[in-house]
Amino acid sequence: MKTYQIPNSELALPAVIAGLMRIKEMSDAEIRELVGAAMDAGVTMIDHADVYGGDHLCERRFGEAMQLSASDREKMVIQSKVGIRKGFFDFSSEHILSSVDESLKALNTDYLDVLLLHRPDTLVEPEDVAKAFDTLHAAGKVRHFGVSNQTPGQMELLKGTLNQPLLFNQVQLSITHANLIAQGIAVNMDGLDQSISRDVGLLDYARLNGVTLQAWSPFQAGFFNGVFVGDRENYAELNDVLDELAETHGVTPTGIAVAWITRHPANIQVVLGTTKPSRVRECAAGADVQLSREDWYRLFRAAGHKVP
Repeated sequence: MKTYQIPNSELALPAVIAGLMRIKEMSDAEIRELVGAAMDAGVTMIDHADVYGGDHLCERRFGEAMQLSASDREKMVIQSKVGIRKGFFDFSSEHILSSVDESLKALNTDYLDVLLLHRPDTLVEPEDVAKAFDTLHAAGKVRHFGVSNQTPGQMELLKGTLNQPLLFNQVQLSITHANLIAQGIAVNMDGLDQSISRDVGLLDYARLNGVTLQAWSPFQAGFFNGVFVGDRENYAELNDVLDELAETHGVTPTGIAVAWITRHPANIQVVLGTTKPSRVRECAAGADVQLSREDWYRLFRAAGHKVP
């Protein structure tokens, strides 16, 4: 499994992350099989959030099913997220601290390797976040921090008061939902929708500041409106290229969709949401495929993006 050295840290992490947002109705045995398949494939980083399943439920199911020993826990990098509440966002220190305590209890662990602020809270008070982060770090409850779905300006606002670096930003990215990348390719092209900036230079900011991006919904066509892999009605050309490259490299089309993201020199991690062990193995294999520059752009064009 391809790994990345995370800037400003001692972390060396896999290119693929096992996201467990859909495990609430799985049996203990099924959860253990899924996590075991991930670990065997080198996918040693696990992604959670306090809202997944509702009120820490997916975290709780993981903790109940895995019953991690100390040695098992050391082999795993566990990440969770905080800040989404019913109908509003909350980056207050009180909520961050209480939610992390609930996450630790649910996960049956003493610490999180990574904590992300989930969705931007426009009422954020950076000093309050800094207070929560300092408390968590000093207590050994959280080792590293980051954000999710945040702009460069929002990150800079936080960084002005934080004592810990923001190492990650988890954002939506797939071949078809690629505004993050596509806008920079079509910059300054009048009349082309692709040239409109929707992320305020987030990709360049991340590379310049040592922030590792994590791609959620890597197979979604858009914002939760279906998967593009296998969708020949809407993405026939793209699937033709995916199938061709999958055969060439001895992986699946899903694996090639992962390879498209991990090929980028920004060292972007791919967050899976599957509950199938076989799909985890497909994605792990895809991460080790090194697409040529020509094939990367073939996929980009086949997804409907312009190369002016």
